[in-house]
Amino acid sequence: MTTFTIHNLDSVPEKSKPFLQSSQQKFGMIPNLIGLLGESPVAVKAYLTMAGLFESSTFTPEERTVVWLSTIHDNDCSYCMAAHTGIAKGEKVDGDIIEALRAGQSLESPRLEALRAFVHAMVVERGWVGGELLEAFLAAGFTKENVLEVIVGVAQKTISNYANHIAATPVDEAFQRYAWKKPALV
Repeated sequence: MTTFTIHNLDSVPEKSKPFLQSSQQKFGMIPNLIGLLGESPVAVKAYLTMAGLFESSTFTPEERTVVWLSTIHDNDCSYCMAAHTGIAKGEKVDGDIIEALRAGQSLESPRLEALRAFVHAMVVERGWVGGELLEAFLAAGFTKENVLEVIVGVAQKTISNYANHIAATPVDEAFQRYAWKKPALV
């Protein structure tokens, strides 16, 4: 069985070291995901660059959480669900929204539900989203700019979701209280 290294500052390839140092400064730790991606300077740079770009999008922290947790739920990534639950709580996103997203349930807010449904369709339909769902998304007050920003958020999370699937990345101690397993379909 192939195993992947969760790198630290001593073991990471030299070209990845600045990215791990930046994560250490930003989070006070090097998340296991970043240590994993550090194996490839291209992968860690791509992920962190996309994260920064998505964080600078027109979406609010609550809306970014909807994009992230919806993508994570549909991609079934336990590591990212735990980490982004902790991040969402740190950004003071409403707990009911977080719990609904973790359960894959609809949201009470029509605007946020339009976003969740659009992201869900984007992930499960691999980008083939249009027609009524696109119109509903736009009618909820979102823009064409938001459509493209959703794609950035989904792509960013897909990098981490797929990397974590392949490497079976262990959840960081800081996020273990938010451990998650995708609920079984009823």
